Amino acid sequence: MPVYTCTTVQSTLSAETKADLAAEVTRIHSMINHVPGSYVNVVFHELPADAVFTDGQPGRPLLINGWVRTGHPEAQSSQLVAEVAAAASRVTGIPAKRILVVLQNSPAHLAIEGGRVLPAPGEEEAWLRESAAEGKEAD
Repeated sequence: MPVYTCTTVQSTLSAETKADLAAEVTRIHSMINHVPGSYVNVVFHELPADAVFTDGQPGRPLLINGWVRTGHPEAQSSQLVAEVAAAASRVTGIPAKRILVVLQNSPAHLAIEGGRVLPAPGEEEAWLRESAAEGKEAD
């Protein structure tokens, strides 16, 4: 359900570091929002060095944009963004001052995954049961 896009300059992160960061983002999101890790998508987008600027100058930030469903408690979302930012610095070795994490949200009904409209926060179990039942009917 959630999508985290990590944007960096090419060759900033090794394949191992990307995997470790994806695992940490998944763990954190799953723990805080109480959803299975299989819901969490992490994508890496690498740009040429001349395509990333900070303060009008070529930069080397790590930009993490996360999309989540509207409806999570504010304190939960604040904890999520803080823990993802801390994990990003810890896992990548990039100083916190070069990391930006932004969470954006929209109503669940504006997203479809696996051919089904996403459930609102708190309605995941029913959504999973319905999904499992539909899968059995297809067999």
